[in-house]
Amino acid sequence: MSDEPGQVTIESTAAKAYRPAVLQVLPRLVSGGVERGTADIAAAVARAGGRSLVASAGGPMVRLIDRAGARHITLPLDSKNPFVMRANVHRLARLISDHGVDIVHARSRAPAWSAEAAARLEGAHFVTTVHGTYSTHSVLKRLYNKVMTRGERVIAISNFIASQIQETYHVAPEKIRVIHRGVDLAEFDPLRVTDERMIHLAGVWQLPDDMKIILLPGRLSRWKGQRVLIEALERLGRRDVSCLLLGANRGQGGYQRSIEAQIKRARLQDVVRILDHCPDMAAAYKLSDVVVSASTRPEAFGRVVAEAQAMGRPVVATDHGGALETVIRDETGWLVPPGDPDALAAALEEALSLDGAARERLAQRAMAHIRQHFTNDEMCRKTLAVYAEVMNSGDAGKGTAAP
Repeated sequence: MSDEPGQVTIESTAAKAYRPAVLQVLPRLVSGGVERGTADIAAAVARAGGRSLVASAGGPMVRLIDRAGARHITLPLDSKNPFVMRANVHRLARLISDHGVDIVHARSRAPAWSAEAAARLEGAHFVTTVHGTYSTHSVLKRLYNKVMTRGERVIAISNFIASQIQETYHVAPEKIRVIHRGVDLAEFDPLRVTDERMIHLAGVWQLPDDMKIILLPGRLSRWKGQRVLIEALERLGRRDVSCLLLGANRGQGGYQRSIEAQIKRARLQDVVRILDHCPDMAAAYKLSDVVVSASTRPEAFGRVVAEAQAMGRPVVATDHGGALETVIRDETGWLVPPGDPDALAAALEEALSLDGAARERLAQRAMAHIRQHFTNDEMCRKTLAVYAEVMNSGDAGKGTAAP
């Protein structure tokens, strides 16, 4: 495989390269890490000379698929209605047949049920990616989840997820391939974020010039830890900071109101603000003095923590889940027990107290760490290697041998 960025090839163990047709399926293309990863792999397959297809119910991120040189097919794959899911089996089977699809890659449970059956009908290879932890509170739920472990290869986005699916679903370790999510270094590079972009965003947010910025990006959800951070700020007792809770309110109006009430009780109205949207996350990270991930439940990977480190920002994250893999403790950031506002306040004090030289040393370590282990190029290279592996595991499918 080529080591040149963006020039990944699909190569077999027998040194015979294939250009397969790959169909990725997911519910929709609205926003999020799953959708971005799908677009990245769609582009990598197309660059490698394969036929790249994505099927979903659509959404604003379809434009990324089009730009990638891939083809998007709109199907109702976001539905959990059993009759629609059954109809999707035949829709996907026809799609596999019409386009000569070799590999079907499922990224979510509802479309995976249809995709597995369609791949079996048409003799295509079936691969899955487990992007998060699933609820296992009932036998039916575990059975529903298990489709994501039935791929010929099961991609886990972290070692944490790999251990979860082994323990919960007894998946053979030899089937699992750990491929961490990648950071787009073309976007998250501090040298590419101009002063004009930072000034514009600071103006939009009306940020004070003389305040240190604490940023917690993440949708407004109880397990994302916004309330823990507010408690930590109350203990910190500093008024020279501005804390931004950056996350969309997706039907969590009651939770947002509880946060606002907590801020008022703590008399932190002049410290903490809730912001709904950011069109330029790279500039947001660069404006920040410290980036926080306070999740009380383990993150499957923790994209925010990786992106912030790529931007050279100090990070404070909770000591579980994917953060254990993306943060080097006390070298690229701090890890604190989940739900512990005292420990979080102490880590924030340390991060905010770094002098210029210490911040620069931390920034260089953090950026080097991400560039070595967590890039989009590495994610694409490893995913294409999995495709090559399944193509060569038996029948090579319908892929055309490269000359």
